[in-house]
Amino acid sequence: MQWSSSAFVLAVVFFSTHASADPVQKSEDIVKFFAGAADLGKSRGICVGSEEECKSKSKAGDAAGQKSGLDMLINFGLNSAELDTTARAELGEFAKALKDNRLSTFNFVVEGYTDASGSARYNEGLSQRRAQSVTAFLTASGIETARINAIGMGEKNPRSPNPYDPVNRRVEMRIKTQ
Repeated sequence: MQWSSSAFVLAVVFFSTHASADPVQKSEDIVKFFAGAADLGKSRGICVGSEEECKSKSKAGDAAGQKSGLDMLINFGLNSAELDTTARAELGEFAKALKDNRLSTFNFVVEGYTDASGSARYNEGLSQRRAQSVTAFLTASGIETARINAIGMGEKNPRSPNPYDPVNRRVEMRIKTQ
């Protein structure tokens, strides 16, 4: 079974702090993002042309509001897998989006991550608990269990080069492909 490449990263990324948190992502925006993610041409970001032409096209896409990922900022405290009020609001919108007919055929992998605090073994377990916490919320919100697979990734693939940075304490959801 193949997992989706970074082209399918929801990058519903759950960070550990709300310092730069955007307002709650609306379910319609989530649906539109995933519906667009199914179009491999747009998601892969392949450009034919000179380096300057490709950079120009990329900047034009950024200016038009095209995003490479969909981020929702959720607070995971140090050594915690508890969802706070903001996390629940964000995940409520995500659950609403997953119930939309346009996403009814999509399945997801929920990947939990940690920073480097703690031993590798402890962090594997904590990352799994974080992924399960999100999965439990989604299934309690009416999403079929078969559509979501929780995986603990531990300290792998940090978002920040500083292994102790709180942004590494997160959960990412990806479209599951076959």
